[in-house]
Amino acid sequence: MLENYIKTSPEWLNAKGEEADIAISSRIRLARNIKDIPFAHWAPMNDLEKVTKMIEEAISRIPSLKNADIIRQNDLIPLQKQFLVERHLVSPEHTNSKLGSVIVSEREIISIMINEEDHLRMQVLSSGLNLVDSWQIIAKVEEELSAILPFAFSFDFGYLTACPTNVGTGMRASIMLHLPALSLSNKIEKIIPFLSKVGMVSRGFYGEKSETFGDLFQVSNQITLGKKEEELIEALIKVIRQIIDYEKEERELLRTRGGIQIEDRFKRAYGLLVNAKLIPSREAMELLSIIRLGIHLGFLPSIPTERLNRLLVFTQPAHLQLAIGGASNPALRDRERAELIQRELEIR
Repeated sequence: MLENYIKTSPEWLNAKGEEADIAISSRIRLARNIKDIPFAHWAPMNDLEKVTKMIEEAISRIPSLKNADIIRQNDLIPLQKQFLVERHLVSPEHTNSKLGSVIVSEREIISIMINEEDHLRMQVLSSGLNLVDSWQIIAKVEEELSAILPFAFSFDFGYLTACPTNVGTGMRASIMLHLPALSLSNKIEKIIPFLSKVGMVSRGFYGEKSETFGDLFQVSNQITLGKKEEELIEALIKVIRQIIDYEKEERELLRTRGGIQIEDRFKRAYGLLVNAKLIPSREAMELLSIIRLGIHLGFLPSIPTERLNRLLVFTQPAHLQLAIGGASNPALRDRERAELIQRELEIR
C-alpha cells in the first residue's frame, strides 16, 4: 500500500495556500477517547482491539472518509513506520503503539491515528495559512464520528484526554513556518520565549519533543481549556500573522542591506547543492532553507515553491530508502539525496 504514497505528493506540500512561501502548512488535531474504556497507554489488549473495531466500523460509515486507507503499524517494518512519521501522518510515539493504526484520506488531507496516546487523534493538514478551512473539515469529521461513537466528555472539563494539557477542546492548531531571515538576524531567539506568554508554543519539524532544523518552526496553541475552538484558532492566526510580518521585514532588510555577504551565502549553498556528490539529511535541510530564501529574494534562479516543499519530505531517510527499494547504508542515501535534489533543481 505504501508504494502509492511513495509515488505521490501530499496535498499540504502544494504551496497553494495563503502566505505559502512562509507558512508551509496548517494542521488541526483533535484528541478524543471512547467513553468507559481506559486510555490507550493503560488499556489491556482486548480493550485496544475493541477500540480499533469500533473506530474502523464508524469510519466506514461516514462520507468524509470514503475510500480512506487503513494502515496498521503491526503490518509494517521499522522503515515503513518511519516513512509515516516523515510524512506527518503519525507521531513518533504512535509507531510504538501496541495496536496502532492510521486512517488516511485521499490526498492525505485527513488522517486519524487510532490508539496513540488517545484512542483517536484526528488531524487535517493543508497548505499555507489555512486554519479556518482546516477547522471546518475536521469539525465535520468529528461531528460525523460523534454521532456514532460515545466520546468521553465531562460537562465540567470538556473532552477527556490522556494528557491533562489536552483536556477541554482536545484541539491543537499549528502552523509550520519557515523563518530563515529571523534566524539569520537571531531575532527568532526573542520571539520563541514570547510565545509562551500568549499561550502559544514552538515545536520541531515532527511536533512535540522533536528537533528544530532548516529554520522550520511549528507554532501551536498551548491552551486547550476554557475557550472555544474558534477563539483558539483566531488567537493563533493573529500571532502567526505578526511573525510572518516580522519575517517579511527581515527579508526586506537582507535584500536591500545584506550586501555581497548575503549574496555569497546564497550562492555557496546553491553551489553545494548542485555539485555535491553526497549530502547528509541535516545538511540538506539547512542548505534548502538558505536557497529557498535566496530564491525568494531574487538572488538565485526561480524554482517553484512546491518543488522545494517536496524536497523537505522526500529527502528524508525513509522516503529515500523506500524509493530505491529498501534499507540502505548512509553513504548510499547521501548519494541518492544529492541526485534527487539536483533532479528537482533541474541540474541533472
